[in-house]
Amino acid sequence: MALIVQKYGGSSVADADRIKAVRDRIKRTVDAGNQVVVVVSAMGKTTDGLVALAESVSATHAQTLTEIAAKEREMDLLLATGEQITIALLSMALQSAGQPAIAMNGSQVRVVTEPIHTRARILYVEPEQIKAALDLGKVVVIAGFQGVAIDRVTGLPSTEITTLGRGGSDTSAVAIAAAINADICEIYTDVPGILTTDPRIVPKAQMLAEITCDEMLELASLGAKVLHPRSVEIARNFGVKMCVRSSWLEDAGTVITSSRIGTGNLKTLEINNFVEAVSIDYDQVKIALLQVPDRPGIAAQLFTPLAEKGINVDLIIQAVQETEGVNDIAFTIPQDQLRLAEVVTRSLEMGASSVTVDADVAKISIIGVGMIGRPGVAAQMFTALAKAGINIQMISTSEIKISCVIAASDGESAIAAIQKTFDVPVRSHQACEINPETNSDISPVRGVALDRNRARIAVQQVPDRPGMAAKILEQLVAQNISLDMIVQSQSARNVNEIAFTVAIGDLAKAETALKQFAPVLGYGEVSCDGDISKVSIVGANMIYQSGIAARMFSALANSGINIEMIATSEIKVSCVVRDHQAEQALKVIHQEFNLSGDRAIEVPSVLKTKP
Repeated sequence: MALIVQKYGGSSVADADRIKAVRDRIKRTVDAGNQVVVVVSAMGKTTDGLVALAESVSATHAQTLTEIAAKEREMDLLLATGEQITIALLSMALQSAGQPAIAMNGSQVRVVTEPIHTRARILYVEPEQIKAALDLGKVVVIAGFQGVAIDRVTGLPSTEITTLGRGGSDTSAVAIAAAINADICEIYTDVPGILTTDPRIVPKAQMLAEITCDEMLELASLGAKVLHPRSVEIARNFGVKMCVRSSWLEDAGTVITSSRIGTGNLKTLEINNFVEAVSIDYDQVKIALLQVPDRPGIAAQLFTPLAEKGINVDLIIQAVQETEGVNDIAFTIPQDQLRLAEVVTRSLEMGASSVTVDADVAKISIIGVGMIGRPGVAAQMFTALAKAGINIQMISTSEIKISCVIAASDGESAIAAIQKTFDVPVRSHQACEINPETNSDISPVRGVALDRNRARIAVQQVPDRPGMAAKILEQLVAQNISLDMIVQSQSARNVNEIAFTVAIGDLAKAETALKQFAPVLGYGEVSCDGDISKVSIVGANMIYQSGIAARMFSALANSGINIEMIATSEIKVSCVVRDHQAEQALKVIHQEFNLSGDRAIEVPSVLKTKP
């Protein structure tokens, strides 16, 4: 007998017929001799409808931070009702089929969270009531996405309802699986497993039989909507076995693999040491092209010749510029390829105002999991460097790594400062558990993700001195705003531009906070753009092949799509493009890397429910 947690998303329980289909699947699982805990989302588009209702009765004027906080509390009360409808209906459906069941909301189960509204993290789950109901032969149906806040004063659960943020039912399911030591957590969704991209945009997206946890984390954080990244983090930290399957079909699904042994603390489920190690790479040279014309094809014009010469480009940064019509592009390469790279770069007629080379740099990185989803982690790193008097020249971020380019002479001081801050060892790091020799047949690009729920903020004329990046991020940390793509441009005229992307729902709050502190911190204009999207490629084998980014840039250039920002890591390349070109960008990149399968993947809008 196995203990199984099954999670069903909104489309899986969208109406009465779908709820009955889910009931039947659950009953088959129980009849096979298993104990089952079910976590569900709100029905269909219920949450969207509740949000629309809230907006229709809310103030339309620019709100203060206090007013925003007050609204967030009431939004949690409102949105938590969606899942409560589903659990009651599903429990009744099971009971009508002769299967004992009990419905519980987040506060009844005691999914205890931080005292933060709209995006709380789970501290712990009390398993006693779940286990007691299971022992009575019941299926336990639990509302995902919600919990109850811990009291800051007493340290005990309060009566304040909190929610985990959109997609939080995945997080609830894996957290509950960890708390009750389930044998497997099955995530049922509207596609047959993890696909190379969204089948609604590319119908012949290919299904992956398995994927590494780090690849899944990157894809999830970049907009792939099958899994919430926080759920993958918990699975990684606690050794929870996961499988993503279709609630419509009988496909085997996709297994998420990890070599990690669960060592997390069940009393701090989502509040772990997100930073696991620090590494430094002195084998770096930085080349920067300043004030390059901002037009389609510029990135391809630069990186294709470099790839053709076999030059291994590491970090690539293209940032927003105050001057319209131009960008700065900076990248790093190994020391032994400097001469060839410089010859190639200077021979290109790209219209750059100048090309600069700096061989006295190092790349320092913190390695971990879920760091971008925690706004304080990057701020801590930048603050540690600032206190040590170390200036940051370039920044690049991913879900599993945050890297800064600094002067090589500051390397030892940087290591000491970060070790003191995070209490972690120094070690080399391979992004994912893939052996290039035994996995040579695996495509370097495993998936293409598109995130249209992003807005870009650019902070201009930031004084080029230690501590500025940290101080800017601290203003957003105070508002619990997560940044997922942080880019700092090449310094010019003793100032930088720092740009980042945030969830579109956080744009007003972030803009208000940053403009409020501009006179204090001494930076210039804060510009916002909500008409952008982020398209990304992910693959653990990318680090073993040169030219992957160049192929991506060329595919976009050939379709006349301009790249407005670039940020890379070892297993990810992300580009910001105009929103109206977002789907086209995804399609041409997916085609470039030959990721399509031999059959179209059906989605719920065209699937027929069996009688």
